[in-house]
Amino acid sequence: MTGPGLVLPAQDQRTPPAAVLRAPGEQPLDQALTDMQILLDQHEHVIAVYPAGLPAAHECRLHTVRSVLESDRIALLKSDLPPLGVAVLVRQLRQLSVCDFSAGVLASAARLLSHYVYAGALLHSVTRLDRVPVGLKAHAKSWVPGSQFAVLAHPQPQLVRIGTGDLAGPQYATQLVVARGQSTSEWVTGTLAPAWQVGAVHEAVLPDESPAWWGTPKLIEFAAFLPDVSLLHQLVSSVRREICTWCGNELIGDRCGLCNAPLIPPDDRSRGPAALSP
Repeated sequence: MTGPGLVLPAQDQRTPPAAVLRAPGEQPLDQALTDMQILLDQHEHVIAVYPAGLPAAHECRLHTVRSVLESDRIALLKSDLPPLGVAVLVRQLRQLSVCDFSAGVLASAARLLSHYVYAGALLHSVTRLDRVPVGLKAHAKSWVPGSQFAVLAHPQPQLVRIGTGDLAGPQYATQLVVARGQSTSEWVTGTLAPAWQVGAVHEAVLPDESPAWWGTPKLIEFAAFLPDVSLLHQLVSSVRREICTWCGNELIGDRCGLCNAPLIPPDDRSRGPAALSP
């Protein structure tokens, strides 16, 4: 992870901890290289997941470390999920890391699992929200004192003014994690959670990245997720596994999670770059 606020507590004793990859201002390059090499020596592979709103300098540092070490054992996965949703996804990957999946399958499973995360926030203003489509009418209402908005950023963007509509929730059993910013509203736990019929509500610390991602510190971020690791295992296991024609690792889906190369159709593997040995 790229920040301590993106590391959620483990839900069981089997879930391993996460390592935090520091920003350039917090750590010189040589120390970052040393820390990454230690992680590789200890675990063989490193899967780094970070939100799309990560500062450019921090993202550049991640790619620099991977390039200098010339390692295809480092996966860099940028996620469009909001920060708390990223934290949920990372915990799920941590849960699955002790299962019988190869590093390639685990890395490419991040895209699959993210589809089952419903991530949003309660906002007191949407004037600076640029990651979810906001109409002019909503912008105008945002200036009215006391206005509150329920925003779903993933899997399908949705924005409603509190009291005028409902957010579309998951159609399967989930639990909800809630992180409070500078808001005292009880709408998430008192209205949304019962409407979505979540099995449990967990409190978490608001990630440092959340105010910038949502455009305001007056928010309550939430994410509904699949809590059952056996179901997560079943989801990943049900997808056909392929071999990446570039790095030779296993993958699921249409793109390798380790080297980011797209899956080449079998008919095209006898010509072009795909014909080269990994």
